[in-house]
Amino acid sequence: MPSFIYDKARESFLGIASGSINWTNDVIKATLVSSSYVPDQANHQYVDPSLWAHTGSGAWTPQVLSGKTSTTGSALASNVTFTAVPAPYTINYVVLWKESGNGSRSQWQLVALLDSSAITGLPLTGSGADITIAWNSVTAARIFKL
Repeated sequence: MPSFIYDKARESFLGIASGSINWTNDVIKATLVSSSYVPDQANHQYVDPSLWAHTGSGAWTPQVLSGKTSTTGSALASNVTFTAVPAPYTINYVVLWKESGNGSRSQWQLVALLDSSAITGLPLTGSGADITIAWNSVTAARIFKL
């Protein structure tokens, strides 16, 4: 499955869905997602209940994206590092979401799913070492393009 922006996130960027997404001002987080996750671009909207069970159950901490910019409809941010990702997790995806201030995963809106078509080195298996996700800063698509 190629990388994509979740349909409800597209609607939020366009102001159609409830709650909007502001790439540069909102808290956007990234997490590693195991191969057990079955992506559903059209129907998955929030981190819980669809995604959280596939994020290592606390084995690694989701990372806040910093240095976010957008140019010509392309999203970019500083690279992120996940520390001490344990074995035997197989990571197939990096998923981005907008975290709301209420602390409830059932309100954290999914933004984008990135796979090997967007991130070099996926899939990978945790070994206890740190994993750095280097976003594509060269192509016009960057992390993703609206």
